[in-house]
Amino acid sequence: LSSPSGLTHESHKKDVEQVYLRCSEGSIEWMYPTGALIVNLRPNTSPASYKHLTVCIKPFKDSAGANIYLEKTGELKLLVRDGDRSPSKVYCFGYDQGGLFIEATPQQDISRKITGFQYELMNKGVASDLHTVSAPCRPCSDTEVLLAVCTSDFVIRGSIQDVTNEAEEQESIIHVGVNKLYRQKSKVFQLTGESGNWRGQIKTLLKCGVKPGDGDFLFTGRMHFGEARLGCAPRFKDFQRMYKEAKDKGLNPCEIGPN
Repeated sequence: LSSPSGLTHESHKKDVEQVYLRCSEGSIEWMYPTGALIVNLRPNTSPASYKHLTVCIKPFKDSAGANIYLEKTGELKLLVRDGDRSPSKVYCFGYDQGGLFIEATPQQDISRKITGFQYELMNKGVASDLHTVSAPCRPCSDTEVLLAVCTSDFVIRGSIQDVTNEAEEQESIIHVGVNKLYRQKSKVFQLTGESGNWRGQIKTLLKCGVKPGDGDFLFTGRMHFGEARLGCAPRFKDFQRMYKEAKDKGLNPCEIGPN
């Protein structure tokens, strides 16, 4: 978390402050923005790998006081306009497309203004999986499911307890009861004290029309800005079939242990 403050150079409203970030994910909060802020992302990886990275930012819901630009060799491209209240919108660009230039907008009263966003750096392949616009709700093929088991941030066997639709954010929250936890990168699925069962939430697009139903599914997906995003989710009996067929042929890319 980086938290620069415009009050440190209030008398120099055209000052440009630079921030250097080494982490692959985190957040920026610019309090009382004045002047401009240049955000330099310098991950602790080889510079040769930079061309394979995608940067995504997600503004805080109450972010205000500045415009956020993508800057390269002095040219600015507006990413987020001050006052844009698009809920949960994520803006992504290639690392080699430029850096972030945040410019404060003129304010009569800056006392309550804070510009802020979360950021993530990820492999371009992962980013395209998360932000694909082509058939995001289509079922996965057998090959895609088997690969998702190996590469996803979480893999669980569970059932859909309930679905909450959020029309404003155009998302659905799937409330999952977990029967078996194969893997999770973050502690999204946890043991609940009152029932002694593992539970968690997974988000997906509202237009995919997910509804509560009987039976178990194999849920896979990725973590994105601290939230579990749904990837492939076949019925568990279908996954068992495809997994056994691939294993019998020696074609399964990885093993996940007993079902």
